[in-house]
Amino acid sequence: MYKSILVAIDLNDGPMAHRVAEAAFRLTRAYDAGLHIINVIPDFGMSVVGSFFSAEQSRKMVEDEKRRFEEWAAKEVPDEIRYDLTVVKGHIYDNILKTANRIGADMIVLGSHKPEFEDYLLGPNAARVVRHAKQSVFVVRS
Repeated sequence: MYKSILVAIDLNDGPMAHRVAEAAFRLTRAYDAGLHIINVIPDFGMSVVGSFFSAEQSRKMVEDEKRRFEEWAAKEVPDEIRYDLTVVKGHIYDNILKTANRIGADMIVLGSHKPEFEDYLLGPNAARVVRHAKQSVFVVRS
């Protein structure tokens, strides 16, 4: 039923990242699917914070995160699972959706923290992915 699964992992989420990854690994095994793992570095855009980073610093940030992500995957992803990695910088939900469509994913797996009052059902990124994805979405709650 599912041949290609995209999982969004935020390594800064600690135990939640592990829970999301484990759910994706189980689904990948159950469907004998390929796994694509994405890490989106939030873009500061034109904000005051973003103006302090040069293009070179931004490029280095992505390279450092990709190296960190590769080290994580080498330790965490079970040997029998076929996978590839993507690290991008930008809007989280937008990059998850674009990557899912680009790779032809059948399912997206992502985490959602306990919502604030204004995001009562899901966090803002998870809610946008669920609302706009063409694929099935599996949400792991914290």
